[in-house]
Amino acid sequence: MSDSDSSDNSGPSFPASVLEPLEARLADLVALYEDLHRHPELGFQETRTAAEAARRLTAYGYDVTTGIGVTGVAGVLRNGPGPVVLLRADMDALPVAEQSGLPYASTVPGRMHACGHDVHVTCLLGAADLLAAGRDRWSGTLVVVFQPAEEVGSGARAMLDDGLYSKELVPTPDVVLAQHVAPFAAGLIAYCPGACMAAADSLEITFHGTGGHGSRPETTVDPILMAAAFVQRVQSVVAREIAAKEQAVVTVGSFHAGDTANVIPDRAVVRLSVRSFDEAVRTAVLAAIDRIARAEAAASGAGREPETVVLDSFPVTVNDAVTLRKVNEGFAELFGEQRVFAYAPATGSEDAGLLATAAEAPLYYWWLGGWNPEEFHTALAAGRLSRDIPSNHSPHFVPVVQPTLTMGVQALTAAALNQLERP
Repeated sequence: MSDSDSSDNSGPSFPASVLEPLEARLADLVALYEDLHRHPELGFQETRTAAEAARRLTAYGYDVTTGIGVTGVAGVLRNGPGPVVLLRADMDALPVAEQSGLPYASTVPGRMHACGHDVHVTCLLGAADLLAAGRDRWSGTLVVVFQPAEEVGSGARAMLDDGLYSKELVPTPDVVLAQHVAPFAAGLIAYCPGACMAAADSLEITFHGTGGHGSRPETTVDPILMAAAFVQRVQSVVAREIAAKEQAVVTVGSFHAGDTANVIPDRAVVRLSVRSFDEAVRTAVLAAIDRIARAEAAASGAGREPETVVLDSFPVTVNDAVTLRKVNEGFAELFGEQRVFAYAPATGSEDAGLLATAAEAPLYYWWLGGWNPEEFHTALAAGRLSRDIPSNHSPHFVPVVQPTLTMGVQALTAAALNQLERP
């Protein structure tokens, strides 16, 4: 919003006046971020993180509810008539052993904030603080949600099933806003109209055979050979059954069978991930996987059909065009148009969209740059982005503290103000 939109032309423009106290709060936010990074917690175990979020929200003046969907936290700030705006951050870490070597690296063996959710929590708490302090500059109701277990695709659903809206733990939002730190240059914001993140389905398929001695394979039905044939054949689904104009990914990430060299086991377990952007494509890919698994079992003479279990499932994340345009206008005014750019859909997945669809509300989900700008641009110029810049979930993925935190707080605050009313 421009200076001319401010009712007080003698002071900072709106939302600059709300953002003004951020500089004085930065040292505290950096300390919070480093503390969260040192103490990562897995999905539905985020008790320490949730307690700190609840403590701070209470101090800021929010009505706070804890334990939603096990460890979720929600704060509500009612501030006169106007829309209900929901800001969301995820809290959970990953079972990854950190290799960053930073002084504030994870102190929990085998666990790390390798996807930046510590950034998300810190930025949302910073925005919640600024918006509460600047409540004389806006009207409406602000809802801030700290969600568990995004990494396993269960956290948003758990909060909804626990009555987030149905039990009126928070008022049903008119719009849902969220951001995710990404491995491009800090100081930039990226957006994608429409379907911006893929649907994801993680499956576990158990192939049943007949075990026996490795010296007499003729007396067995070998599930390793059966599953190996499936792994190879399933790659043809995207290559040969999905049109070139469509997008889908099938990745086998886990294969377990047997315990010793001279024993053919009686089963093999394969885990795989499916990504898609279209429901028809999603249905076709899942059906093809099931068909190939059954066919390979039949071809091997298995006495039992394979068993498939859905481990987790994320919907397609779809950005609302009108909300995206309005918020981006605010971003461009605040940060400059050159720092806000369009980006291709990501094959990663998110469950934030469930909070919007359950409320029948529009969603805008954007990406926040988090990598050292000089390193990023050097790698980009050399054509080495995929080699030199760690991706989310890497043991080396730790965003630079600044300007990531400052811009993340500013973006959430400005986006909320863009959707709230002027008093």
